[in-house]
Amino acid sequence: MLQTSSIRDSAAINSAAINQKVDVIGAGIAGTWQALMLAKAGCKVAVFERDTAAMMQATSHMAGGMLAPWCESESAEPVITRLGTRALDLWRAELPDTPFNGSLVVAHPRDRADFDRFARLTTHHQRLDLDGVNALEPSLDGRFRDALFFPDEGHVEPRRVLPQLHARLATLGIDIRFETERTNEADHIVVDCRGLSARDTQPDLRGVKGEMIVVETDEITLSRPVRLLHPRWPLYIIPREDNRFMIGATSIESEDRGVSVRSALELLSAAYAVHPAFGEARIVEFSAGLRPAFPDNLPRIDIKDNTIAVNGLYRHGFLLAPALAELTAAYVARGEIDNEVMRCS
Repeated sequence: MLQTSSIRDSAAINSAAINQKVDVIGAGIAGTWQALMLAKAGCKVAVFERDTAAMMQATSHMAGGMLAPWCESESAEPVITRLGTRALDLWRAELPDTPFNGSLVVAHPRDRADFDRFARLTTHHQRLDLDGVNALEPSLDGRFRDALFFPDEGHVEPRRVLPQLHARLATLGIDIRFETERTNEADHIVVDCRGLSARDTQPDLRGVKGEMIVVETDEITLSRPVRLLHPRWPLYIIPREDNRFMIGATSIESEDRGVSVRSALELLSAAYAVHPAFGEARIVEFSAGLRPAFPDNLPRIDIKDNTIAVNGLYRHGFLLAPALAELTAAYVARGEIDNEVMRCS
């Protein structure tokens, strides 16, 4: 159930969204979805982004793009599953071609305890035997005797889907001003989606490093993300276009943007454990990004005067962005508050 309340009398922001002028700061996945949902609510939206149109400095550029609310429930709070489940419908509505082929979770026999624990802590999955795994992913033929299949989950390729969403904004008449700082407009609502750059106003934000590797091989074909459970280096392998796979990702309490030798070895070793053909794959990219997170690793929408700050998406950016944007639009349009996510001051 959506947890909402109305604040019509005390709202600092006009509840009539029609023709309300809104400036969104940041054109990453969070800011782009905010702009989209606010425009659909009737606002006049402009987006300001310091990066170039390639968005190579954005956290979104390094993301995995998994839309997996039930897999994430193994370690995340229930609010992540609630918002993530709603977001799946929004992805389907705005980008009908979004792949929803499910997620596959596997483990080697020696890690059976981790596999059983994951099964207990998650829902919305089917248990597959050896034949079921082979039928779903023939490239894994005979390598895993059972698996958990989450049929309703999906995934996107961030570096392809973000430009698609930017194009969707253009069709709605929304101007994205790249390499541009916002100038103050007193009568505009500001939606701040700057990620770690917002620490000037949200000092409790921290960066959590996530390292990933992209490889290329035509010896393996996967139709969906595969998660390998392991006590030391769990990972996921996400299929991309052009015979490429993203292998990720670490979660390190560090704001260093380099990829360590240890992480590279562990990620590659884990991929090799999923399928030996990854040992012959060509390495295309090593990279690392910093995920913006609050101390509790939960997202927040902070409302103060005419500013709405949307931040702390942690490692759930592509999963949560649509649902958080829907909450913001509901607030601007009708004064609705989601008590689990929103804070007013």
